[in-house]
Amino acid sequence: MRTVHDVEAYLEKMSRHYTQVEDQPGTFVVRGGGHMPPVAMRVDPPIVLLRVHIGNVVGDASVNGVLYEKLLSLNAKSLVHTAFGLEDGRIVLASALELENLDFNELAATLDEIDVTLAAQVPKLAELSKASLRGSHSSQSSQRNA
Repeated sequence: MRTVHDVEAYLEKMSRHYTQVEDQPGTFVVRGGGHMPPVAMRVDPPIVLLRVHIGNVVGDASVNGVLYEKLLSLNAKSLVHTAFGLEDGRIVLASALELENLDFNELAATLDEIDVTLAAQVPKLAELSKASLRGSHSSQSSQRNA
């Protein structure tokens, strides 16, 4: 069975920059490239959880339909190891891997998918979110003027 030490060794072998969170054994902040948000990784047997906060949901559900449709489409068509989700008004990219059989290639593929998804999709999602917010303000103005 793999342990937190194996996961650390994999991160070092990948030359990933990471820090362990104080007072939280098995919890790491893994840095990607550029200006991308960090990945929170928690080794909590029997699983390894990876989570990235992408941004906040702005407005109510009625104005975010296009954004939600895009997230679901990406989950179905583009993502293998990860998935977008909503948690307490935040958009997250998350993954859960089994620790018992975790190998270097699986963790590397998951982190690579996160990196590529962040680089390719976050700017597009930010634009959809802004468009939803503009649409929300326009509909609120229309309702006030009516």
